[in-house]
Amino acid sequence: MDNNIKKDIIFVSLFLLILANVFVWQFILSLDGNLKVVFFDIGEGDSAFVETPQGHQILIDGGPGQRVLTKLGHAMPFWDKTIDLVILSHPDYDHLSGLVSVLERYQVKNILWNGGLVNNTVFTNWQKDLAIEKAQVFTAQSGQVIKAGQARFLVLYPLADLAGQSVEKESNNSSVVARLSYGSSDFLFTGDLPTKNEIELLASNQDVASEVLKVAHHGSKYSSSPEFLAVVNPQLAIISCGANNTYGHPNQEVLNNLQNFAINTLRTDQKGDITITSDGSNFYYKQ
Repeated sequence: MDNNIKKDIIFVSLFLLILANVFVWQFILSLDGNLKVVFFDIGEGDSAFVETPQGHQILIDGGPGQRVLTKLGHAMPFWDKTIDLVILSHPDYDHLSGLVSVLERYQVKNILWNGGLVNNTVFTNWQKDLAIEKAQVFTAQSGQVIKAGQARFLVLYPLADLAGQSVEKESNNSSVVARLSYGSSDFLFTGDLPTKNEIELLASNQDVASEVLKVAHHGSKYSSSPEFLAVVNPQLAIISCGANNTYGHPNQEVLNNLQNFAINTLRTDQKGDITITSDGSNFYYKQ
């Protein structure tokens, strides 16, 4: 082999080795001992990205369309195409659609969803991708615990096993509600859970108290009752909704309820992506 070619091969190999080391150190330095939760500005829908202090990556809902792919491209290193856990709160388009694209673009290790059935093209594609994806698939039900290093998710709702049941007419009622805990910081993810199901959840006597609340159903008037807010007692509420959406989200009555409880409220339609970090004792946010 020509000496010049040998030199070129050695140079390229050394360059790739150095580059790989840079990426590894970049990843290690990013693990700063904090939990990070990013509520994506995804339009009229829901999507949140969680990164634990140990580097676990969790995506909760995918919003409408493929916008979530761009968001993940900013939240994750460009070479990282693996997601540890995807949680689908319920199979409505504005929560599910983006996840279909995620399954096609990323390797997903675990999937948690309510198992309920609806009849539309997006859901059909979701089922096809689930069959192809080599992920462990779990049906969400109250009492399940998902550990991710020092952080953990506790599934609070649904109370019953919905696997294989039609949720076509009342998909929101089947929303997965999960409480993410890290030290003394708790985040409550509520999907689109309506008021009557909030009451059912409260009646189950599970601990829903949380410092951060992802407001249900984009601030719809059909969720976030005063009774529910009083028990959750959050310091910060996040509303994920699209700018100038046709649904009137968030509803003024809900905003008034939040204000009456002195809950600081941030909206993705006003603030864009909202990032919250916790060191296990205190949480901090920026947008």
